[in-house]
Amino acid sequence: MDAPCAANLMPWLQIRLEVEQTQVDALSDLLSEAGALSVTMQDAADQPLYEPPPGETPIWSHTQVIGLFEADTKQDDLLDQLRVQWGKELPPLKFEDIPDQDWVRNSIADFKPMQFGKKLWICPSWHQPPQADAVNILLDPGLAFGTGTHPTTALCLQWLDDKADWLAQKTVIDYGCGSGILGVAALKLGAKVVWGVDNDPQALVSTRDNAEKNTVSTNFHTCLPEQLPADVSGQADLILANILANPLCELAPHLLSLCKPGGFLVLSGILDTQIDSIQQAYGSQLQRINIAQQEEWMRVSGTKPSA
Repeated sequence: MDAPCAANLMPWLQIRLEVEQTQVDALSDLLSEAGALSVTMQDAADQPLYEPPPGETPIWSHTQVIGLFEADTKQDDLLDQLRVQWGKELPPLKFEDIPDQDWVRNSIADFKPMQFGKKLWICPSWHQPPQADAVNILLDPGLAFGTGTHPTTALCLQWLDDKADWLAQKTVIDYGCGSGILGVAALKLGAKVVWGVDNDPQALVSTRDNAEKNTVSTNFHTCLPEQLPADVSGQADLILANILANPLCELAPHLLSLCKPGGFLVLSGILDTQIDSIQQAYGSQLQRINIAQQEEWMRVSGTKPSA
């Protein structure tokens, strides 16, 4: 199947401004008010950005705020408008002419079928699966995290593929389900039912869409954390949690309580520098702990002791 393409190509004018963390929101609003078609943020100092404290938005201390405008936007007029509305000297900035290109086609060109383990494949819907008799999951890039390209997701998919025989008829909770990729994979590998849990409603929408696309929606249920039925707690054979180290540590008692005795917990989204905190939070509560690593990211799995 051919990839979709944009109907019309057109050039753009882009402005980059380097600002301090405290100025990001105000400058983003200013660019939007000035007619920016999109406003994005980018690290200006190669600073690693991990999870923020609860309730805070992750922003680098030095950030590039990037506004995209129509190509016929007059630079001098735009600068005059920004200076007046900013009310002080503008941060360091530069203009760039962005040539016309097919953004949709270019963005999807790098998303090709990927194999995880022996028989699990993630395929974009516009691409023919390389192995028709494999376990093929149709998944397109979308708003929610999780297409298999990041090591944290890849590590979980590899674990699921390796445990395909064990997964048969199991109950799974995908905590922080994102796109639903892990839950879909579990069902297509034989799981009986999956509960996808996420605190982002958009992630739940994405998960339901992907479950429908892969014909597993009947056995894939989604909910916010507080909506997970009480009779599911303590009955899951497998807890998948591909989130981040700090939330994993904070959620340790809760995630352990969701898992039945003898069941598995698979934790991912952990940097190699954070493994000690995960072991401290979970080590005494898990047996047969296994640690896998891809690049700087790590996956921790283990079983909850039987009662």
